[in-house]
Amino acid sequence: MEKQQQKKKNPKQQQLPLNPNWAQLKQTLKNHGSRPSRPSNSSISEAQKSILGKRKERPNEESDESQLNPLTPTNDDCSLTDVIAIDCEMVGIGQGNRSALGRVTLVNQWGNVIYDEFVRPIERVVDFRTKISGIRPQHLRKAKDFTTVQKKVAEIIKGRVLVGHALSNDLKALLLSHPKKDARDTSEYQPFLKERRRKALRHLAAEFLGAKIQNGEHCPIEDARAAMLLYQKNKKQWEKGMKDQMRLKQKQKKRKHKKKPKVTPGVNNVATAS
Repeated sequence: MEKQQQKKKNPKQQQLPLNPNWAQLKQTLKNHGSRPSRPSNSSISEAQKSILGKRKERPNEESDESQLNPLTPTNDDCSLTDVIAIDCEMVGIGQGNRSALGRVTLVNQWGNVIYDEFVRPIERVVDFRTKISGIRPQHLRKAKDFTTVQKKVAEIIKGRVLVGHALSNDLKALLLSHPKKDARDTSEYQPFLKERRRKALRHLAAEFLGAKIQNGEHCPIEDARAAMLLYQKNKKQWEKGMKDQMRLKQKQKKRKHKKKPKVTPGVNNVATAS
């Protein structure tokens, strides 16, 4: 009776056939003892290759990460800021030797685009200057007219600090003016000059920002961002210099407008010796 109960409690289990991989592992453990040896780095890498497949080599992976474009904005805030950077691209009119506005771009202090429009000039375009401007005939077919763009740009830059490279050229193309006290021109900033000569924006970007721009067709967004970043990196010293200039001008004005002795009409104001 007891034997029958034991048989019920511990019924004989049926032997299932072992998985071939498990049987192989069991045999390996027997050969190397109870503790399996630690696999070498080479065996791990081989196993990974067999399971995951060989990873594609990327020799330039580290260099790509280290060469991130410094002109890329760090956020996506496209709000109007107190400082705005501008860049324009021109097309040829008349006999091709005169320039007209073909595209204008404005970015805020973080380099995000707040206005970017192709412009249809008043006169017929005879040279799109595509190799430099990047402008093609299809860009101007549905472009906004000059007056509309001019008015919008004037509204945006009014009362704000305007940054750019050779600002006078951009403002001339827009037929606009801007207060000198609110203009920050990277082509005229003293520390950027070499022997009192102006440098091209691409040279300033390469030297001071480590950025490559204007390799072929110009991108006004990149150019405006480069000008803005040049300003932001030198803002403290730049603004100090601007304040010093304003103070000097005010002192000069005061000296010029010093009160002269009043001359009374009909009265001899020359002192005579008695």
